[in-house]
Amino acid sequence: MKQRIQSGFVPRAVFFTNGVGRHHTKLQSFEMALRKAGVAICNLVAVSSIFPPGCKILSREKGLQRIQPGALTFTVMARADTNEPNRLIGAGIGLAIPKQKEQYGYLSEVHEYGMTQRKVADHAEDLAATMLATTMGIELDPDVAWDQRKQVYRVDQNRSFSSRSIVQTAEGHKDGLWTTVVAMAVFIMDDDA
Repeated sequence: MKQRIQSGFVPRAVFFTNGVGRHHTKLQSFEMALRKAGVAICNLVAVSSIFPPGCKILSREKGLQRIQPGALTFTVMARADTNEPNRLIGAGIGLAIPKQKEQYGYLSEVHEYGMTQRKVADHAEDLAATMLATTMGIELDPDVAWDQRKQVYRVDQNRSFSSRSIVQTAEGHKDGLWTTVVAMAVFIMDDDA
């Protein structure tokens, strides 16, 4: 008798979104950030960092059209909060996808304090690329800057991949309101991708 392997739900598409919220309470600050990101209507389920083979990347606008109020919605989310005036916070999602579409990729999430938008973006992208590179047998030098390592990843056509990131940064509100930033990869499960 042949054993059946359950594969679970495999997302067909993904979109990336971000937002910032401010409020007197931490929870409502988070809610405001989700509203800015366009996903506050969903029941969000956090998942880990594997980008499925063949998963289509949608624009934010097309992705938001595909979500439904109350739906269980799988997401890789980065979040940072502060109520310290002027404190710089950042949340970022990195993505690394092999050129061979039948292989899986990686998503990373970073939650940072005191880093500029550019540094958060580089860190998120570097983490995703590093995780993918190690599964592809690409040698890494952690002491080399991301911009230099990125060039190494592009050289080998048999093991090449693309990478990108989405980031949200903000400074803590001057009067001490809670400030929350989110960056997310939101999965679409249906077959209409």
